[in-house]
Amino acid sequence: MGVLVWLLIPLVAAVGGGLWGTWVNRTRKTRSDGPELDGYARFRAAMEKSGTGAPGA
Repeated sequence: MGVLVWLLIPLVAAVGGGLWGTWVNRTRKTRSDGPELDGYARFRAAMEKSGTGAPGA
């Protein structure tokens, strides 16, 4: 009986992990990459605008 309990622990963890992954991923289909790409575009613009490096670099 003790062996069944030890085998049940990873099974429950795997099922729980699958359910958690499904729950976390539930809105990914409705979201696009728009906000992430907008942030990256702002980052690139800021890096191109600064243009000056550290002295001695």
